[in-house]
Order: sequence, then C-alpha cells, then structure tokens
Amino acid sequence: MAEAIAVQEIIKTFPGVLANDRVSFSVEQGEIRAIVGENGAGKTTLMKILYGLHKPDSGKIRVKGDEVVLSNARDAIALGIGMVHQHFMLVPSFTLAQNIVLGVEPKNKVLIDEERVETVVQEISEKYGLAVDGSKLAMDASVGEQQRAEILKALYRGADILILDEPTAVLTDMETEELFVMLRRLAESGKTILFISHKLREVLAISDNTTVMRHGKVVGTVKTSETDDCELAEMMVGRETIGGRIRQIAECGQPVLQVENISVLDSRDLLAVQNVSMELHCGEILGIGGVDGNGQEEFVEAIMGLRPILNGRILVEGVEIQNQSTRKIREAGVAYIPSDRYRSGVATEALVWENLVAGEYYREPYSKGFSFVWKEINASSDELVKRFQVSTPGLDVETGNLSGGNIQRLIAGRELGSNKAKVVIASQPTRGIDIAGTEAIRQMLLEYAERGAGVMLLSADLDEVLALSDRVVVFYEGRLSDAGYWDDDIRRRVGQLMTGGEGGCNDESVS
Repeated sequence: MAEAIAVQEIIKTFPGVLANDRVSFSVEQGEIRAIVGENGAGKTTLMKILYGLHKPDSGKIRVKGDEVVLSNARDAIALGIGMVHQHFMLVPSFTLAQNIVLGVEPKNKVLIDEERVETVVQEISEKYGLAVDGSKLAMDASVGEQQRAEILKALYRGADILILDEPTAVLTDMETEELFVMLRRLAESGKTILFISHKLREVLAISDNTTVMRHGKVVGTVKTSETDDCELAEMMVGRETIGGRIRQIAECGQPVLQVENISVLDSRDLLAVQNVSMELHCGEILGIGGVDGNGQEEFVEAIMGLRPILNGRILVEGVEIQNQSTRKIREAGVAYIPSDRYRSGVATEALVWENLVAGEYYREPYSKGFSFVWKEINASSDELVKRFQVSTPGLDVETGNLSGGNIQRLIAGRELGSNKAKVVIASQPTRGIDIAGTEAIRQMLLEYAERGAGVMLLSADLDEVLALSDRVVVFYEGRLSDAGYWDDDIRRRVGQLMTGGEGGCNDESVS
C-alpha cells in the first residue's frame, strides 16, 4: 500500500518539557494505526502537530509521499487530514447537519441553502454508513450521534486521514462496537485512521498496527495481531502491569448510603430518574452501568445536592441529606469524583493549590480564624501532587494549563487523599488516565472499601466496572435493575439490562 502519512525525527519542546523526542513512523493508506502511551508520552502533542495546531521545532512530515509544512489546521484540512477531538467541538444550539457543514455551507448565491444542507448531510451519511438525524439539535443528540457527526464533519471536508483522540472514552460497549464497524468500513474504502486510546482491549480489536510511545519517544511499532495487552502495557510503562479482575470477594456491612424512592428531572425538565431505591453498604464497591443518558448522572447529581429531587429520601449513616448543599453533603462524609472534570471537577482558572483544597479550605488545618494557614496548604498540596503524580510545573499554575489526564489525577487526589470519606462516588474516575494513573486510582478505591467505606463506581468502561465491583446495578430509562453479584456470567446480564432486556431481578429497590 502507498504511504498515507509519515513523521521523521520530530522534536517538540515546551518550557521545561521535551514532548516529542525524535519521533519517526509511517502509516499506510487504508491502515488503522493505534497510537498508545501514558499521559505525557507525547502522543497528543504529535497528533496536534499533524493537524497543524502545533509547529515542530525540527523534523519532517510527509503526506502521501510529499514533504509538507502545516502552519495551521486549514493547511491540514486542505491536505485531507481531519481530527475528531476527545471533547467534541459541536455548537449545542445548532442541528447536527448545521454542525457538519459549518463554515463550508452550500449556498444559494449569498444565503445558506438550508434544504441543500439537509440533502448534503443525508448523502454523505448514507455514503459512509454513519447514521445521524441531521435535524436534531446537538444538545439533544446522544454521545454516539455527536461522535458520528464529528466524523462526518471531517469527511465532508475531504479527509482521507482521520485522527481520533480517545474516541471511545464516553461510549458504551455497544456504541464502541458500532464505531468499530464504521471505522473498518472507512478503512476498507481507503481512509487512513490514527486511533489514540488508553483502552488496550479496544486497540487489539480495531487496529492493524500499534505504535507505542513513552517519555516522548517511540518505543516500537508492532503488528497488533501478533501482540497482546500485557506486552503493550509493559512497553508503555516499562514494567509489568495489573490486569483483569482485581477485586476479591468482600464481606459487606451495614448500609452507609440509602436512597428511597427518589425521582429527578433532567435539564429539560423531563423525568430522568423514576422512583429509584438502592442501598450501598460499608465495605462494598457497587458498580453502576447503563448507556449514557439513562438517568445515572442525574441520580448521582441528586445525591450530591447538585440537582433537586422531586420525592424520596437520601440518607448517609441514617441521617437525611436530600436537597442539602453540596458542602453539607461533603461534610457528612461523601467524596465525589465527577464525570465532567471541566464542568464540575475543577475551576480551570484557579491555581492548582486552590483546587486541591477547594473542599476543605474554610476549616482547620487550612484555615484559622479569617486567615489561611499557608504552611499546611502548601504541605498538603505538595504531598497530593507527589502522591497522585500530577505533572505540573508548580502549585501556582492555572489548573486549565494542565492536561486532561493530570486534571483528573488532581481531582482524584483531592477527593481520595484525605482518607476521611464514608461514601465515595466515583463517576468515570479513570477517563483519559494512563495505565499507571488508572492503577493508582483503582487501588485507592479498593483501599477505601477495605477500610469500610461504601464505593459507588460509574464507568463507561465495563471492564473497569467488572474488575472492581462486588455487585452491579444498571440504569435503563430512569429505572434501576440489579445484575447481581460478580460471577462468570455478570457481563452477559449487564449487557442485557443496558439494552432493556431481562438480565437480572429488574427490581426498583436494589440492596
């Protein structure tokens, strides 16, 4: 096959950081190439170079055999390179069709030809087998539909080379399978795909070859069919890693969190949670599964006081906390890792130390009277940064300047570092985190359960849920069903319940 894209001796530095260190590899036309590596390995920087968002300090880029200079994203698009970012770039109030053609709309003389927009999107959707309802607002579309719209947006602009950054991070198993069918179809039609992911099981399922990066360098490229997840993980981190089921069967105690018949509205004032009851016990890790948008996020936000409930009660160690302020709920012993790190996890313009003490700054040992105790703040912040391996130039750096993975480490450090929580609610706790960080956070959740806390784990990564959970429940259309305790058949039962099938007890009261 002909060469589609190649990099040769690429070097890129930032102040104090060598992000790419003489990176070289080539990808053939029609190939699905996985690029894997830890946070900070340099893969995102390299992809931004290939999309014209960063300029390399030195080195060469070839596209279809010709050496090119990419000064900006327009240059990349003109050469047939498209990029789908992990955080989608859709305008929420526009339809999916309007988003797909945004900036290059078909026009009737001067005005945009709205009828032609719908027709063009339908034609390209049918051509590539990427089904979207072009008339649907982006804000109302599912995650899978939004992703398909992003891919169509790149294809509409003539992309022959697609860069997908963590494309399955927010997808369920079923949506991931649908995406993989689409990607194989695109590759068979001659498109070249660069697939960036931390999920090695998916890398093994979709890619033809895998390039591994570590500390800014290419460790090696292997034929995916001739390797396995253990070898790839060891190449990524330079040592043997833990995989598979890591939770031992545990004895659970009394209920620490009780939810009784609560109902919750979503942001459109539609019923998202319908009379749900459940119990979380001391020493238990309870996994919560479900296709995104079935009420699980509204459920968690209601527990944390971020969304009011219509009816019912929520109790921590027998004390009612429903409709209390988030501060009061945290003071009752509830720690929370939110699914959206930017919207509700951190204040991006605040400094690193400010985010690390955000839940405790107003009381001892960080505050005394009307003054901060800087010695305690600095010591605690520094300890958390080191313990959770947050890569930051310092504590006085704006948090928004950190990578997404390091922001997630920061949040985990703030929520899990104090060892005080009676209840831990972890929603997508390892999303965008590398293997070492994932291992550390999972181990911390295990330790909390072993100390007697109740841990509620929500994750789009079903492997993660099954690796850690004692018991799994599933949200479907705002109701809760019980898939039961972990055993060899748990994946099948969870999968059935996630699509509305009969896989468990289907009881609204889950304990």
